[in-house]
Amino acid sequence: MRCSRTELEADVQKYELNKNLEDGFERWSDVVTKGWIVTDFLVKVKRQDGSIVCPYIKHRRGRTFIAEGDYIIIEDDGTKHVCGADKIFQRYKRCE
Repeated sequence: MRCSRTELEADVQKYELNKNLEDGFERWSDVVTKGWIVTDFLVKVKRQDGSIVCPYIKHRRGRTFIAEGDYIIIEDDGTKHVCGADKIFQRYKRCE
């Protein structure tokens, strides 16, 4: 069965630190050792104590870690998604 996405508006923002777009941070060492994800392009933040953490968003399937250049999509009901810069404007068009 082929389907198309239902048209609904959402807030789309390029991820930047200090804008409260993420839901939390995970220690880099835990992401590398406990995860099954490609970590090459993840955003890494060095804290004052020297630890390195990676931002993520939470959703019904778990967590999605944010990579360099990713966009955060926030739907009207508050649901968040992460989308790469290579696909964001294939999936979303700017509203005028």
